[in-house]
Amino acid sequence: MADTRTQVLRLYRDLLKAGNTFSSYNFREYAIRRTRDAFRANASVTEAEKVQSLIQRGKKELTVIKRQGFINSQFQTEKLVVEH
Repeated sequence: MADTRTQVLRLYRDLLKAGNTFSSYNFREYAIRRTRDAFRANASVTEAEKVQSLIQRGKKELTVIKRQGFINSQFQTEKLVVEH
């Protein structure tokens, strides 16, 4: 169980870090909000099989966010008013 907890916390941290790589404010905030909401929604899941399924889904999402973050970083835009 401690190993699973460590795995979940590492995945959460990695998803937040990947979300912060977006240069676009809207994408960055969406990725971070989506990550937090998903983890809150599934905080009460205790069934080992379901937890592992969610971890695998999170890892796939991490791959997508990293790829999209890289692509987003290739196209610089002006900062929005809320970013100043």
